[in-house]
Amino acid sequence: MTHRILIVDDDLHIREVIRVALKKAGMSVTEARDGKEALARFAADRPDLIVLDIGMPEFDGLDVCREIRKSSDVPILFLSARDDEIDRVLGLEIGGDDYVTKPFSPRELVARVNVILRRLMPRANGAKPETSVLARGQLSVDPEQHVATFSGAPLRLTAIEFGILRAFLTRPTAVFNREQIMSAAYQLNIQVSDRTIDSHIRNIRAKLAAANCDNVIETVHGVGFKLGRCEPQA
Repeated sequence: MTHRILIVDDDLHIREVIRVALKKAGMSVTEARDGKEALARFAADRPDLIVLDIGMPEFDGLDVCREIRKSSDVPILFLSARDDEIDRVLGLEIGGDDYVTKPFSPRELVARVNVILRRLMPRANGAKPETSVLARGQLSVDPEQHVATFSGAPLRLTAIEFGILRAFLTRPTAVFNREQIMSAAYQLNIQVSDRTIDSHIRNIRAKLAAANCDNVIETVHGVGFKLGRCEPQA
């Protein structure tokens, strides 16, 4: 299966570097030069993943992400020229799956794209399909169908959020430190900051709280996190 990737950046050179790297990895690519063109291309092509620059003039990457998240959970990998991690965390909090900081290694970018896509395609590359639905309380995750529900209602999770929740449900009584969560979510030898992991945990908590569950992930101070009771609020 050839994955379809939309590259959004106002810098022609950066789009070219990413295009060449992704095509070498066997992916098909479409491009957009700004936020408005990105939304048009997304609506027309329905890509499997978007590589999205944050710092575009006028309609920037965060605006594009907010607009897309109104109707779609397509994975989004942010590009940022800013060295301030707050921008990266903000991107994750509004629905991004991951980020790469400019200047970046094309090889690392392709690796991160592959990590996200593998989360969506658990049977890719000959992997054994996971047939058992994982459940605790009213929370359930079906890894094969890539579906998560709470009290029977579907949850809109990013690929990384889904991977984290699946890891917790695989070992429902275990306490996970951030390194273990990172390994479960990203799989490849990719380093992300503690704040990125914390941002994903906040997102999962917020989405479950909106579904009437405020006890999905508990903090174990000085250690990490563990799965909660996963029951509706009284």
